[in-house]
Amino acid sequence: MPRSRYRFLGDDAPYFMTMTVNHWLPVFTRPETVQIVLDSWRWLQVNEAFRLHGYVMLENHLHLVARSSDIGETIRRFKPYTARRIIDCLQMPVFLFETHEGSKGSS
Repeated sequence: MPRSRYRFLGDDAPYFMTMTVNHWLPVFTRPETVQIVLDSWRWLQVNEAFRLHGYVMLENHLHLVARSSDIGETIRRFKPYTARRIIDCLQMPVFLFETHEGSKGSS
């Protein structure tokens, strides 16, 4: 069993949790990264009996109130999977379309 400073006492109770982004980077300012978290939660709701009672997502951390039959294991699986998807998303090249003032025929 991996060591953790967190202890979940009852599987049937909802828990208030806070998750932070490494180095407090503003990751959740992009709609794509927010959607990754929402999709992960949705998958857990359908496949793992995860109940999300509420959440607040800020630019560099999130708070949630949730329950699951094994909330500790659910969160242990959620965090690395979601983090990997967010990292992959952030590493994708972004194409910026710039307008050039001289390209419209002005002289």
